[in-house]
Amino acid sequence: MDIREKIVKLKKEKKAIVLAHYYQRDDVQEIADYVGDSFYLAQVGKESDAEVIVFCGVRFMAESAKILSPDKTVLFPCYTEAPCCMEYMASPEEILQYKEKYPEVKVVTYVNSSSAVKTVSDVCCTSSSVENIINNLDSEEILFVPDKNLASYVQEQVLNKKIIPWDGCCNIHDAIKVSDIERAIDENGKDLVIAAHPECKKNVRDMAHYVGSTSGILNYVKKSSSKRFLIVTEKGISHQLKKDNPDKEFFFLPMLCKAMKKVFPETILESLETMNGEIIIDDETVTKAAKALNNMLLFSKPRGE
Repeated sequence: MDIREKIVKLKKEKKAIVLAHYYQRDDVQEIADYVGDSFYLAQVGKESDAEVIVFCGVRFMAESAKILSPDKTVLFPCYTEAPCCMEYMASPEEILQYKEKYPEVKVVTYVNSSSAVKTVSDVCCTSSSVENIINNLDSEEILFVPDKNLASYVQEQVLNKKIIPWDGCCNIHDAIKVSDIERAIDENGKDLVIAAHPECKKNVRDMAHYVGSTSGILNYVKKSSSKRFLIVTEKGISHQLKKDNPDKEFFFLPMLCKAMKKVFPETILESLETMNGEIIIDDETVTKAAKALNNMLLFSKPRGE
């Protein structure tokens, strides 16, 4: 049997599912049972009746799956550490100090954060759910942790609340400059439709025809009648874009998250064979962090639904 056949066999034996983020390697996405953004995968993991979740992403995603499904075995099929850079941009101690000083402020934490930070947050969010979540919160002032660019974007969408940004960012998206966009247009044509992730800086977002999460970008492109796109987010999204839109042409900037590329078919197979890479989180952290993550699922619907 080849690797893929072995994985299929082991999934049946161990009642396992494989979840993969859109930024994963192409061959990993092809193996996965479900491919999506952080919010979708969090829902799938929680609602699945599988006993084992193999999570292909970065570490905070696997930890979030474990927190939402503490009775399930969650495997992170990676030989080395694969954290999101934003996991280190805030600490629970800093957030608690802020909350003591401003007790009326609600803390909304991007899911791209450590489990420890989630324990002191009121609610988590993803880039696809953040607007609904903030609209549904009963607070006029929101401390948004840790991505300042996403905080800036949210403030543009939610005008009736004050968004206080933390000083953090995604180093992949934040590095993109206006000149990078201009160069891509000069080289590939002015007819390019630009779709950008809200983790980009405001001056980059302002150049885009569409700004949204990974799933938002995929939906936008799929519905668009345009044929040529500049996609301003991590290049792993190209796999799903091309599958969904074989008649369209895509251009990308050099946006590569190395942490997202540390899972391979071989590591998935090894994890299922040996059950190595199990995510273990202490009960206290699970209990405290689960509140913020479950609030994310609870508050994610548009107001009034």
